[in-house]
Amino acid sequence: MNYRDYLQQLIYKIINPVVHGMIKIGITPNFITTTGFLLNVVAAGLLIYASIYAEHDQLAYLGWAGGIILFAGLFDMMDGRVARVGNMSSTFGALYDSVLDRYSELVTFFGICYYLLVEGYFLYSVIAFVALIGSLMVSYVRARAEGLGIECKVGFMQRPERVVLTSLGALFCGIFKDVTLFDPILILVFPLAFVALFANITAFMRVNHCRKVMMKNELKK
Repeated sequence: MNYRDYLQQLIYKIINPVVHGMIKIGITPNFITTTGFLLNVVAAGLLIYASIYAEHDQLAYLGWAGGIILFAGLFDMMDGRVARVGNMSSTFGALYDSVLDRYSELVTFFGICYYLLVEGYFLYSVIAFVALIGSLMVSYVRARAEGLGIECKVGFMQRPERVVLTSLGALFCGIFKDVTLFDPILILVFPLAFVALFANITAFMRVNHCRKVMMKNELKK
């Protein structure tokens, strides 16, 4: 069992009582998916508000946004769990989940990019945008590969890792906003740079994986 599977099983044990409670009161997976997306919209709105209106403690808003993004990530796990445990899985539900996952990433990275641009961190906003590109391409390559009949889950910078790194970066940036040894915005930027680098590497790893599978299939013909 790799670390992702171990952590997934651990989180499932923690959230299972909540999952069973949701099933009992009739909450559907699509409702949970929508709620998670709306939480990400709230986080992005908080970042935009902080950059435009907040004159003091702007990084505190950044911390709150990070906490909301992290909380929204739990909904991303619970919708699939509710679908499986409650026998509510559907093809449309899987599509709806994937689509809103992409919208969630677009919205949250938009909020981060906007905040960094307005605050004068142009280079850091470029890093955030590259992280967004990598995040979308990781998901796109997998979806395109599966459309061609190829299983493609290689690479480690998948959505859970991206959400955790981005949200914790923002959260701790807000918590340690009064640091004077360096600009506390770097607490957010370093995880973003990590995502930017390894998400794009993961995307190319998946392309290479598909190339190898396709070549192997050609040799079998």
